[in-house]
Amino acid sequence: MNRPQPMAAAIAWLGDRSGHGCWGSPADLAIPLDDRGLLLADGLFETVLVEAGRAWLLAEHLERWQGSAALLGLPPPPGAATVESLLGAATARSGIGTALGSSGALRLNWSRGSTSRGIDLADNDEPRFWLQLSAIEPCFAPLRVIVSPTETRSATSLLSRCKSFAYGASIQARRQARAAGADDALLPSSAGGICCGTTANLLVWRGDSWITPPLSSGCLPGVMRRRALERGLVAEALIGEQDLLGAGAAWLINSLGCRPISHLGAVPLASCGQQPGQQPERFWRQLLLPDRPCG
Repeated sequence: MNRPQPMAAAIAWLGDRSGHGCWGSPADLAIPLDDRGLLLADGLFETVLVEAGRAWLLAEHLERWQGSAALLGLPPPPGAATVESLLGAATARSGIGTALGSSGALRLNWSRGSTSRGIDLADNDEPRFWLQLSAIEPCFAPLRVIVSPTETRSATSLLSRCKSFAYGASIQARRQARAAGADDALLPSSAGGICCGTTANLLVWRGDSWITPPLSSGCLPGVMRRRALERGLVAEALIGEQDLLGAGAAWLINSLGCRPISHLGAVPLASCGQQPGQQPERFWRQLLLPDRPCG
């Protein structure tokens, strides 16, 4: 009998923005206890799909990473040359995301670095960079969701516009969902309406097209969300619970998958895959493809 092959172990690297550092397992490498990312969630990350030895949409992820660092007053994180060099070494060492049909998740982490006690910023920040490459499988399985009864997404906070380390609200919302027998939670916007999932953007099929909450709701400017908007596959619109209940379909999408929502609480939503453009994996994979040249 053919047994499924176990996934390769994750590999990690810890160092500085120029690419000088050391390799090891995620459990072996150590971040200093005075790191602001550890103490204060003062840092940013990006999660990038790796397949065929390639980091998909890396330029878009690095653009958001650089922009978010500027927005939060962090030093500029490493650029494409450093990241691509380290990714090549990571895939060579681990084999993750290189074989046909295998995928990996590359997480890039950028902390403001070590600090003295308190939240005040030093004039000589020494930022810290580390990454982790883990074997994953992109997910397209249906999931049940609830709307978090306590956690919201701020429509005005700078942190809502960045993929920061501060995931406390999402953790609590996911915990609430699991306690309610669901898989995930939707986060309301502080401005009203539904904003997003705990780790993904929300798409809703209304009428004959896809809509997604606007950035003014406080949703993360997701890379896949942006691709869909730029290609005219999705439009921005406010979304409430009644929009979800009356939707032709609803999905949660991010760089590692696109999952149809089967239930909102105990209420089943419309079945997916019955309308044009409603095959989650096909929709998701077309967003990974390069833009077609004009003319």
